[in-house]
Amino acid sequence: MTQPLSAAYHRRCASAPTAFVVRCRRRILRWFGCPAILLILLGTAAPVLAQTEVTGFGSNPGNLRMFKYVPPGLPAGAPLVVALHGCAQSASSYDAETGWQMLADRWRFTLLLPQQQSGNNSSSCFNWFETADTARGQGEPLSIKQMVDRMKADHGSDASRIYVTGLSAGGAMAAVMMATYPDVFAGGAIVAGLPYRCASSQSAAFGCMNPGSDLTPAQWGDKVRAASGHAGPWPTVSIWHGDADYVVRPANLTESMEQWTNVHGIDQTADASDTVAGYPHRVYKDAGGNPRVETFTITGMGHGTPVDPGSGESQCGSAGAYILDANICSSYYIGRFWGLDDLDGNAPTVVLTSPANGTNVSGSISLTATASDDIGVERVEFLLDGALLGTDTTAPYSLTWNSASTTDGAHVLHARAVDVADNVGTSAAVNVNVVNGGGGGTPLVLEFANEDANDGYVKANADGSAPAIGTLEPYSGLALGRGSDGKFNRSLLSFDTSALPDNATLLSATLTVGYRSAYGNPWGNPSGNTLVIDANHGCRGACAIETGDYAGTVSAEAVAQLQPFSGGSQTSNLFSGAGLNAINRTGRTQLRLRFSANPAATHYLWIGNGASAKLRVEYLP
Repeated sequence: MTQPLSAAYHRRCASAPTAFVVRCRRRILRWFGCPAILLILLGTAAPVLAQTEVTGFGSNPGNLRMFKYVPPGLPAGAPLVVALHGCAQSASSYDAETGWQMLADRWRFTLLLPQQQSGNNSSSCFNWFETADTARGQGEPLSIKQMVDRMKADHGSDASRIYVTGLSAGGAMAAVMMATYPDVFAGGAIVAGLPYRCASSQSAAFGCMNPGSDLTPAQWGDKVRAASGHAGPWPTVSIWHGDADYVVRPANLTESMEQWTNVHGIDQTADASDTVAGYPHRVYKDAGGNPRVETFTITGMGHGTPVDPGSGESQCGSAGAYILDANICSSYYIGRFWGLDDLDGNAPTVVLTSPANGTNVSGSISLTATASDDIGVERVEFLLDGALLGTDTTAPYSLTWNSASTTDGAHVLHARAVDVADNVGTSAAVNVNVVNGGGGGTPLVLEFANEDANDGYVKANADGSAPAIGTLEPYSGLALGRGSDGKFNRSLLSFDTSALPDNATLLSATLTVGYRSAYGNPWGNPSGNTLVIDANHGCRGACAIETGDYAGTVSAEAVAQLQPFSGGSQTSNLFSGAGLNAINRTGRTQLRLRFSANPAATHYLWIGNGASAKLRVEYLP
């Protein structure tokens, strides 16, 4: 949200002496930022409205305007989505731009877009902080409820499938609507917003926005329970926030999560943690395993609604003021969380084509699979005894498995395909017998820390020309991906692995690195990009970082991959056989980290420096 200044405050600005006007404008600038101050103070005209305006929808105590979009030929009984714009926005800038209009056409639902009026708030913010506009049966909430009733009457909207979402002040008002009318809304989404009743005055609103208000989950939940007297069921809630949002601080994501998990009677420990388009995603489920609350943290993003312009299945929107190209379409994933998509009920088919069932295997084995789907295969995962070995996102699907890391005897392999609708298909089991003929004994493990003195990163042009050693390691860590200077970064880690016995049989190896920060999503640009590890037996040239490390020859390339971070650290999949062979038992082993493809725009990652990386090696002496 840009800011929550009330109409009374702006009237004071308009009529006050010059000195006070200057103070007013400074305060507005503090909360709006430059683009919004130009809109407000210079009186820039709003864009032409693209939807149909509806009048006479009720007593309208909140003095709001009502706009709607109804896809042609939509039958009665369709879902309804209410989308609430942010400050300095309007209904016409929050439909196609955010992807909701396109999704209404694709998934067949009606779209309701309430619009604030300058007479209520000269910055066009919904008044989420005014007591009169945060209670059931009055003010802006009642106006929006009356609009919903009008949509139900005019279009036969399904009363059990009504949802509300919003950005910033609109996100805070979405929380207001879920709290005051939980009997109306089946679900909601809070994008860069705040918890319900975080503030009940203009002065308190600023503190809620930045730095945020820290209450217990029960205290937050009590505010919602007191708003309506409703006993459940409660709306499911999707919460989105950029971790670089300095207008509404990301602490509000945590507080909103605590509020709505408490309302649902569930704890604040995520039941599922993964990454979606490279961004951390958490899901909180009830005792029956049903998702009730989810959170998305958009790393490196400021204040706005994340979109992903393009024509792909999961893409949407167009970038603009407070609508930010983050390579993830929030509206798409919110709609799927609510169950609006109905994309595809068909699981992909997948066949593990190699090795053959019942064969004996040893050493490094190539696993291959074929997969197909009526919409599209997103990835194929290879599993050993139910545990993930690795993933391939591009056909023909394959993975190298080092069977020496597995005990001799019977084992089961599967391939698992996931389509763009997250339907899952699993291959028939392939039974193999591992016969590496090891001498027996208990495997041992050594864990090596990287040598900070020899580590660093090198940046170069897209073709590898003009390499230069990066200078920001002491402050930011080791760089990967494309920086804001247009250069492409690769990092080098050195390990003294001479503690391994000279005749050791290496069974497996993994690399763990720590997360520092990121901008954008280098795993998603281009789509399917991978962070790979090259391995070198000994030092590649000098042991210390040098410009030749950017593209110099190594013992083995792409021996393992690191998936997008879902927490403070990430561990690679198992090194390939070539990667194990590159580990030096008598000296140093150097690992080069790089993205397999150069991002087309600024997308980068900083990983931990110092002795924070760990190379774990399992072996038989």
